[in-house]
Amino acid sequence: MADIDIILDAARRWRGASLALATVVLTWGSAPRPVGSHLIVHADGRFEGSVSGGCVEAEILHAAAEVIAGAPARLMRFGVADASAWEVGLPCGGEIAVFVQPVSEIGFAPDLFDRIAAARTQGDTLIVSTDLESGHSLEGAGQGFQNRYLPPRRLFIVGAVQIAQALAGLAREIGVTPVIIDPRGRFLTAERFPGAELDDAWPDDAVAVRRPNAATAVVTLSHDPKIDDPALIAALAAPTGYVAALGSRRSHAARLERLAAAGVPAEALARIDGPAGLDIGAIGPTEIALSIAAGMVAAFRG
Repeated sequence: MADIDIILDAARRWRGASLALATVVLTWGSAPRPVGSHLIVHADGRFEGSVSGGCVEAEILHAAAEVIAGAPARLMRFGVADASAWEVGLPCGGEIAVFVQPVSEIGFAPDLFDRIAAARTQGDTLIVSTDLESGHSLEGAGQGFQNRYLPPRRLFIVGAVQIAQALAGLAREIGVTPVIIDPRGRFLTAERFPGAELDDAWPDDAVAVRRPNAATAVVTLSHDPKIDDPALIAALAAPTGYVAALGSRRSHAARLERLAAAGVPAEALARIDGPAGLDIGAIGPTEIALSIAAGMVAAFRG
Protein backbone atom coordinates (compact mmCIF):
# COMPACT_ATOMS: atom_id res chain seq x y z
CA MET A 1 0.00 0.00 0.00
CA ALA A 2 1.34 3.44 -0.95
CA ASP A 3 2.09 5.89 1.88
CA ILE A 4 -0.85 8.17 1.06
CA ASP A 5 -3.20 5.19 0.87
CA ILE A 6 -2.22 4.27 4.44
CA ILE A 7 -3.22 7.78 5.55
CA LEU A 8 -6.47 7.68 3.57
CA ASP A 9 -7.35 4.29 5.03
CA ALA A 10 -6.72 5.51 8.60
CA ALA A 11 -8.77 8.68 7.99
CA ARG A 12 -11.65 6.51 6.77
CA ARG A 13 -11.46 4.10 9.71
CA TRP A 14 -11.16 6.90 12.27
CA ARG A 15 -13.78 9.22 10.80
CA GLY A 16 -15.70 10.99 13.55
CA ALA A 17 -12.84 10.85 16.06
CA SER A 18 -10.64 13.80 17.00
CA LEU A 19 -7.55 13.68 14.78
CA ALA A 20 -4.47 15.71 13.87
CA LEU A 21 -2.46 15.66 10.66
CA ALA A 22 1.29 16.30 10.47
CA THR A 23 2.83 17.16 7.09
CA VAL A 24 6.42 17.64 5.96
CA VAL A 25 6.29 21.10 4.34
CA LEU A 26 10.01 21.77 3.81
CA THR A 27 13.25 19.77 3.74
CA TRP A 28 16.94 20.56 3.50
CA GLY A 29 19.87 18.22 2.91
CA SER A 30 19.45 14.50 3.51
CA ALA A 31 15.97 14.66 5.02
CA PRO A 32 14.56 11.19 5.73
CA ARG A 33 11.07 11.78 4.25
CA PRO A 34 10.04 13.84 1.21
CA VAL A 35 7.94 16.98 1.24
CA GLY A 36 4.26 16.12 1.46
CA SER A 37 4.70 13.08 3.71
CA HIS A 38 1.98 12.71 6.33
CA LEU A 39 1.44 11.29 9.80
CA ILE A 40 -2.14 11.10 11.06
CA VAL A 41 -2.79 10.89 14.81
CA HIS A 42 -5.87 9.65 16.70
CA ALA A 43 -6.93 11.20 20.01
CA ASP A 44 -6.22 7.88 21.76
CA GLY A 45 -2.57 7.98 20.64
CA ARG A 46 -2.72 5.68 17.66
CA PHE A 47 -1.00 6.94 14.51
CA GLU A 48 -0.27 5.95 10.94
CA GLY A 49 2.32 7.21 8.48
CA SER A 50 5.67 8.90 9.04
CA VAL A 51 7.28 12.31 8.70
CA SER A 52 10.87 11.39 9.53
CA GLY A 53 11.26 7.63 9.52
CA GLY A 54 11.11 7.67 13.34
CA CYS A 55 13.56 10.49 14.11
CA VAL A 56 11.13 13.13 15.37
CA GLU A 57 7.85 11.26 15.64
CA ALA A 58 7.77 11.45 19.45
CA GLU A 59 7.92 15.25 19.32
CA ILE A 60 5.29 15.35 16.59
CA LEU A 61 2.94 13.06 18.52
CA HIS A 62 3.19 15.33 21.56
CA ALA A 63 2.36 18.39 19.44
CA ALA A 64 -0.50 16.51 17.76
CA ALA A 65 -2.02 15.68 21.15
CA GLU A 66 -1.94 19.38 22.04
CA VAL A 67 -3.58 20.33 18.72
CA ILE A 68 -6.29 17.70 19.23
CA ALA A 69 -6.88 19.18 22.71
CA GLY A 70 -7.49 22.61 21.16
CA ALA A 71 -4.08 24.22 20.70
CA PRO A 72 -3.54 26.11 17.42
CA ALA A 73 -1.81 24.55 14.45
CA ARG A 74 1.96 24.86 14.65
CA LEU A 75 5.04 24.69 12.45
CA MET A 76 7.94 22.69 13.89
CA ARG A 77 11.52 22.69 12.63
CA PHE A 78 14.18 20.06 13.27
CA GLY A 79 17.79 19.89 12.11
CA VAL A 80 21.43 19.55 13.03
CA ALA A 81 21.69 23.28 13.67
CA ASP A 82 19.21 22.98 16.55
CA ALA A 83 20.20 21.95 20.04
CA SER A 84 17.20 19.61 20.09
CA ALA A 85 18.31 17.79 16.92
CA TRP A 86 20.42 15.25 18.80
CA GLU A 87 17.69 14.77 21.39
CA VAL A 88 15.10 13.87 18.74
CA GLY A 89 17.54 11.81 16.72
CA LEU A 90 18.08 13.85 13.55
CA PRO A 91 21.89 14.20 13.50
CA CYS A 92 22.31 12.83 9.95
CA GLY A 93 22.61 16.20 8.22
CA GLY A 94 18.97 16.60 7.25
CA GLU A 95 16.56 19.30 8.34
CA ILE A 96 12.79 19.26 8.12
CA ALA A 97 9.82 21.51 8.83
CA VAL A 98 6.61 19.76 9.88
CA PHE A 99 3.19 21.41 10.11
CA VAL A 100 0.72 19.98 12.63
CA GLN A 101 -2.96 20.90 12.21
CA PRO A 102 -6.33 19.56 13.38
CA VAL A 103 -8.44 17.40 11.10
CA SER A 104 -11.47 19.67 11.17
CA GLU A 105 -13.25 22.34 9.18
CA ILE A 106 -10.80 24.95 10.52
CA GLY A 107 -7.81 22.78 9.65
CA PHE A 108 -7.63 19.87 7.22
CA ALA A 109 -11.30 19.19 6.51
CA PRO A 110 -12.22 15.47 6.67
CA ASP A 111 -13.82 15.54 3.21
CA LEU A 112 -10.43 16.47 1.70
CA PHE A 113 -9.40 12.86 2.31
CA ASP A 114 -12.41 11.75 0.25
CA ARG A 115 -11.48 14.12 -2.58
CA ILE A 116 -7.90 12.87 -2.61
CA ALA A 117 -9.10 9.26 -2.72
CA ALA A 118 -11.53 10.04 -5.55
CA ALA A 119 -8.84 11.79 -7.58
CA ARG A 120 -6.48 8.84 -7.19
CA THR A 121 -9.22 6.44 -8.30
CA GLN A 122 -9.80 8.55 -11.41
CA GLY A 123 -6.07 8.82 -12.15
CA ASP A 124 -6.01 12.59 -11.50
CA THR A 125 -3.69 14.88 -9.55
CA LEU A 126 -5.22 16.92 -6.73
CA ILE A 127 -3.61 19.98 -5.13
CA VAL A 128 -4.38 20.98 -1.53
CA SER A 129 -3.11 24.37 -0.32
CA THR A 130 -2.48 25.06 3.37
CA ASP A 131 -2.15 28.49 4.96
CA LEU A 132 0.62 27.98 7.51
CA GLU A 133 -0.57 31.02 9.47
CA SER A 134 -4.22 30.03 9.94
CA GLY A 135 -3.75 26.27 9.64
CA HIS A 136 -6.62 26.02 7.13
CA SER A 137 -6.37 23.75 4.06
CA LEU A 138 -8.34 24.12 0.82
CA GLU A 139 -8.55 22.15 -2.41
CA GLY A 140 -6.77 23.84 -5.33
CA ALA A 141 -3.71 26.00 -5.84
CA GLY A 142 -3.53 28.90 -3.40
CA GLN A 143 -1.33 30.71 -0.94
CA GLY A 144 0.92 28.84 1.45
CA PHE A 145 2.14 25.26 1.20
CA GLN A 146 0.85 23.29 -1.77
CA ASN A 147 0.75 19.51 -1.62
CA ARG A 148 0.31 17.59 -4.87
CA TYR A 149 -1.44 14.23 -4.50
CA LEU A 150 -0.47 12.22 -7.55
CA PRO A 151 -2.32 9.27 -9.10
CA PRO A 152 -1.32 5.80 -7.90
CA ARG A 153 1.87 4.47 -9.45
CA ARG A 154 1.30 1.45 -11.66
CA LEU A 155 3.58 -1.00 -13.46
CA PHE A 156 2.38 -2.94 -16.48
CA ILE A 157 4.71 -5.92 -16.91
CA VAL A 158 4.39 -7.45 -20.37
CA GLY A 159 5.61 -11.04 -20.41
CA ALA A 160 4.96 -13.37 -17.48
CA VAL A 161 8.55 -14.58 -17.26
CA GLN A 162 10.80 -15.25 -14.25
CA ILE A 163 12.09 -11.66 -14.09
CA ALA A 164 8.46 -10.52 -13.98
CA GLN A 165 7.91 -12.55 -10.80
CA ALA A 166 10.73 -10.74 -8.99
CA LEU A 167 9.80 -7.36 -10.47
CA ALA A 168 6.17 -7.65 -9.37
CA GLY A 169 7.28 -8.30 -5.80
CA LEU A 170 9.71 -5.37 -5.78
CA ALA A 171 7.03 -3.08 -7.23
CA ARG A 172 4.62 -3.89 -4.43
CA GLU A 173 7.31 -3.23 -1.82
CA ILE A 174 7.80 0.33 -3.11
CA GLY A 175 4.09 1.11 -3.43
CA VAL A 176 3.70 0.48 -7.17
CA THR A 177 0.77 -1.70 -8.25
CA PRO A 178 1.87 -4.38 -10.75
CA VAL A 179 -0.30 -5.76 -13.54
CA ILE A 180 1.02 -8.80 -15.40
CA ILE A 181 0.04 -8.87 -19.09
CA ASP A 182 0.58 -11.96 -21.24
CA PRO A 183 -1.77 -13.67 -23.73
CA ARG A 184 -0.03 -16.99 -23.03
CA GLY A 185 -2.17 -18.75 -20.44
CA ARG A 186 0.52 -21.25 -19.43
CA PHE A 187 2.75 -18.40 -18.25
CA LEU A 188 0.06 -16.24 -16.68
CA THR A 189 -1.08 -18.13 -13.59
CA ALA A 190 -2.03 -17.12 -10.06
CA GLU A 191 0.44 -19.67 -8.72
CA ARG A 192 3.33 -17.90 -10.42
CA PHE A 193 2.07 -14.40 -9.55
CA PRO A 194 0.22 -14.61 -6.22
CA GLY A 195 -1.72 -11.50 -5.35
CA ALA A 196 -1.01 -9.74 -8.65
CA GLU A 197 -3.60 -8.61 -11.19
CA LEU A 198 -3.38 -10.77 -14.32
CA ASP A 199 -4.49 -9.77 -17.83
CA ASP A 200 -4.46 -12.25 -20.74
CA ALA A 201 -5.57 -9.71 -23.36
CA TRP A 202 -3.34 -8.89 -26.28
CA PRO A 203 -0.76 -6.42 -24.90
CA ASP A 204 -1.63 -3.37 -27.02
CA ASP A 205 -5.29 -3.67 -26.03
CA ALA A 206 -4.43 -4.34 -22.37
CA VAL A 207 -2.16 -1.29 -22.17
CA ALA A 208 -4.44 1.07 -24.10
CA VAL A 209 -7.57 0.25 -22.09
CA ARG A 210 -5.75 1.02 -18.84
CA ARG A 211 -4.79 4.51 -20.06
CA PRO A 212 -1.18 4.81 -18.83
CA ASN A 213 -0.19 8.22 -17.49
CA ALA A 214 2.88 9.89 -15.98
CA ALA A 215 2.56 7.66 -12.91
CA THR A 216 2.58 4.48 -15.01
CA ALA A 217 5.49 2.31 -16.18
CA VAL A 218 5.31 -0.21 -19.02
CA VAL A 219 8.10 -2.79 -19.15
CA THR A 220 8.29 -5.51 -21.80
CA LEU A 221 10.08 -8.73 -20.86
CA SER A 222 8.82 -11.51 -23.15
CA HIS A 223 11.61 -11.32 -25.81
CA ASP A 224 8.83 -12.03 -28.34
CA PRO A 225 8.34 -9.12 -30.76
CA LYS A 226 4.74 -10.22 -31.38
CA ILE A 227 4.03 -9.57 -27.68
CA ASP A 228 6.47 -6.78 -26.79
CA ASP A 229 6.25 -4.51 -29.84
CA PRO A 230 2.47 -3.86 -29.73
CA ALA A 231 2.73 -3.07 -26.03
CA LEU A 232 5.55 -0.58 -26.64
CA ILE A 233 3.60 1.11 -29.42
CA ALA A 234 0.58 1.51 -27.14
CA ALA A 235 2.73 2.80 -24.27
CA LEU A 236 4.48 5.35 -26.49
CA ALA A 237 1.12 6.61 -27.78
CA ALA A 238 0.27 7.70 -24.21
CA PRO A 239 2.02 9.98 -21.68
CA THR A 240 3.54 6.92 -19.99
CA GLY A 241 6.04 7.89 -17.31
CA TYR A 242 8.52 5.06 -17.95
CA VAL A 243 8.78 2.77 -20.96
CA ALA A 244 11.42 0.04 -20.96
CA ALA A 245 12.26 -3.10 -22.90
CA LEU A 246 14.47 -6.00 -21.86
CA GLY A 247 17.19 -7.21 -24.21
CA SER A 248 20.72 -6.64 -25.38
CA ARG A 249 21.88 -3.51 -27.16
CA ARG A 250 21.86 -5.48 -30.41
CA SER A 251 18.30 -6.70 -29.92
CA HIS A 252 17.22 -3.20 -28.90
CA ALA A 253 18.66 -1.75 -32.09
CA ALA A 254 16.64 -4.28 -34.08
CA ARG A 255 13.58 -3.40 -32.01
CA LEU A 256 13.95 0.29 -32.81
CA GLU A 257 14.14 -0.54 -36.52
CA ARG A 258 10.92 -2.56 -36.33
CA LEU A 259 9.06 0.14 -34.42
CA ALA A 260 10.27 2.85 -36.78
CA ALA A 261 9.03 0.77 -39.71
CA ALA A 262 5.69 0.52 -37.91
CA GLY A 263 5.46 4.31 -37.91
CA VAL A 264 6.65 5.19 -34.41
CA PRO A 265 8.41 8.61 -34.62
CA ALA A 266 12.03 9.02 -33.55
CA GLU A 267 11.19 11.24 -30.55
CA ALA A 268 8.90 8.53 -29.20
CA LEU A 269 11.50 5.81 -29.74
CA ALA A 270 13.97 7.88 -27.70
CA ARG A 271 11.68 7.45 -24.67
CA ILE A 272 12.34 3.71 -24.49
CA ASP A 273 14.84 2.66 -21.82
CA GLY A 274 16.62 -0.14 -23.58
CA PRO A 275 18.23 -2.28 -22.40
CA ALA A 276 15.83 -1.82 -19.49
CA GLY A 277 17.01 -0.58 -16.10
CA LEU A 278 20.04 1.01 -14.53
CA ASP A 279 23.42 -0.49 -15.37
CA ILE A 280 24.38 -2.07 -12.04
CA GLY A 281 26.06 -5.16 -13.48
CA ALA A 282 22.97 -7.22 -12.67
CA ILE A 283 23.17 -11.00 -12.95
CA GLY A 284 20.15 -13.26 -12.60
CA PRO A 285 16.41 -12.52 -12.59
CA THR A 286 16.21 -10.81 -9.20
CA GLU A 287 19.13 -8.44 -9.78
CA ILE A 288 17.82 -7.61 -13.26
CA ALA A 289 14.41 -6.90 -11.73
CA LEU A 290 16.11 -4.64 -9.19
CA SER A 291 17.86 -2.67 -11.94
CA ILE A 292 14.54 -2.22 -13.76
CA ALA A 293 12.78 -1.13 -10.58
CA ALA A 294 15.56 1.42 -9.99
CA GLY A 295 15.18 2.76 -13.53
CA MET A 296 11.44 3.07 -13.01
CA VAL A 297 11.86 4.99 -9.75
CA ALA A 298 14.42 7.31 -11.37
CA ALA A 299 11.94 8.07 -14.15
CA PHE A 300 9.05 8.67 -11.73
CA ARG A 301 11.26 11.05 -9.71
CA GLY A 302 12.22 12.94 -12.85
